Amino acid sequence: MTQTLPPLGTAIRAALLTADPRAKAMATRAVARGWRLGQYALAFPEPMPDRPAWPAQPELLPPSQMPKRGKGGSERGRIALWHALAHIEFVAIDLALDMAGRFGPEMGAPFVSDFLAVAADEAMHFALIARKLQALGSHYGALPAHGGLWQAAELTAHDVAARLAVVPMVLEARGLDVTPATLARVSSAGDEQGAKILQRILDDEIRHVGIGTTHFVAVARARGESPQDCWKTQVRKHFRGAIKPPFNDSARRSAGLTQDFYAELAC
Repeated sequence: MTQTLPPLGTAIRAALLTADPRAKAMATRAVARGWRLGQYALAFPEPMPDRPAWPAQPELLPPSQMPKRGKGGSERGRIALWHALAHIEFVAIDLALDMAGRFGPEMGAPFVSDFLAVAADEAMHFALIARKLQALGSHYGALPAHGGLWQAAELTAHDVAARLAVVPMVLEARGLDVTPATLARVSSAGDEQGAKILQRILDDEIRHVGIGTTHFVAVARARGESPQDCWKTQVRKHFRGAIKPPFNDSARRSAGLTQDFYAELAC
């Protein structure tokens, strides 16, 4: 008698609806590992939730109400920096899970495999930063956090091209631009462990942007559109913000995100 495998979509949905940060990270890594080992069927019987479950803390604030971090060299400034990074990685777990679960039925197994691998990376990044916060005498949830990071998912839930254009190719690409300077500051302060964490994140994020760019180019070409023109159209319609220099052009180029995509929109 053949055993029926559980549906992957149900497992992804359950991870999205796990509020506790540590439990969400563990559930995400378990789903990614289970899929890699052939323990799930490529089936999505339930829709993804409009919003993931999140813990009661941190308090989520509009960007304009976020408190200043303070000087990076102070204890308060260091904690604020790592807390902000923890929140980015926490939301990134949900963004990658939702990408796989929401668009997997349309895009197929290779797409799902790629974004579950991204989700597992983001869960690992979050765990590394959470331990860093503990070493500093703090924890994720101790400070307020940016409340608008999920907005990109809400604005692009209807179209995989829009989601790929905005999340990997704008938001994650921005991480490629800003992380080297943060890494340099952390290193210059003598925090070798922190620098290693940031280098690992930077290396992984280049790959993540590359995954998003590769799938976006394939979608655009399947629709008979120029990838560069399609990206500009999607960003103008669905990204509430500016494409701001300076750019880490070499890291972006390594990810396949060349200047002919973003130079025209830079301001």
